[in-house]
Amino acid sequence: MTQHELAQAKDPDLRASLAAIHRAADLARKTALQTDTGIVIVRDEKLVRISAEQLRHESQHE
Repeated sequence: MTQHELAQAKDPDLRASLAAIHRAADLARKTALQTDTGIVIVRDEKLVRISAEQLRHESQHE
């Protein structure tokens, strides 16, 4: 389902799901930084491990 389709969904929970996913991703990054652990994401349909050091570097450049 695309972002546009989610925004147009009749179900309010479905419309809010994308924002919830973004909040969960932000919290996962914050937790990884606090615990000095990495996270695993999907980028270009491949699993990619991002270390806490890389997360720190990315957060400093936002």
